Amino acid sequence: MVVISISIILLMYRVIVGPTNPDRAVALDAIGINLMALAGLVAILLLTTRLNDVILLIGILLFIGTVAFSKYLEMGVVIDRDLD
Repeated sequence: MVVISISIILLMYRVIVGPTNPDRAVALDAIGINLMALAGLVAILLLTTRLNDVILLIGILLFIGTVAFSKYLEMGVVIDRDLD
């Protein structure tokens, strides 16, 4: 758990200082994956299955955020509103 926490801290540095936007996107994805791993380790430590829903929710939100951010990097907008 300590190693994952240190990894999250280092990835936060990359998100803030990252030289390019794709570097920041990759760091945000890695933070999400580390949060899922941390929640899984806490679930194992507490001997419970109640955190499985939290892990799935983090994964779903991470996927949606990745798709939105990649679309923003490609076209500059997330939601197209063509009223033609």
